[in-house]
Amino acid sequence: MNDRSRLPRTDQAAALAVEIRAVFGKLKRKLRELGGVNDWTPSQVSVLLLLEKDGPAAVSSLARAEGMRPQSMSAIIASLLEAGLVSGAPDPNDGRQTLISLSRKCRKLLNDGRAARQDWLTTTIQKKLSAQDREKLAAAVDLLAQLIED
Repeated sequence: MNDRSRLPRTDQAAALAVEIRAVFGKLKRKLRELGGVNDWTPSQVSVLLLLEKDGPAAVSSLARAEGMRPQSMSAIIASLLEAGLVSGAPDPNDGRQTLISLSRKCRKLLNDGRAARQDWLTTTIQKKLSAQDREKLAAAVDLLAQLIED
């Protein structure tokens, strides 16, 4: 890391912001690599995570939640159906609609990806950082959490 202590406070904050974004970008790419979802588009990932969090939903509801037109969401769902990541079933409350839900295959891929990322990060922290450095990292994580608190 650079010696930022000699910079004026505003410049120091700007330098830290640049470094944080760069490091987090690299970390995010590394974790994405390990998660095995490199060929999923950001829109597909967003829909899958929404279905995982909120449960089955109609295409129109998913479109509203993602701020897009139902036709655009239908294209995303079609690709997910083709890949076997989601399935559709009639809505028991409205037979005209189909509820989209995650497939078992998708749940397994999501869970396996999370486990791979967690294992890599845990192992890397243990291998590369001393106990003192792990304490510093914990303090840095606390500080980063403060940055995003509302």
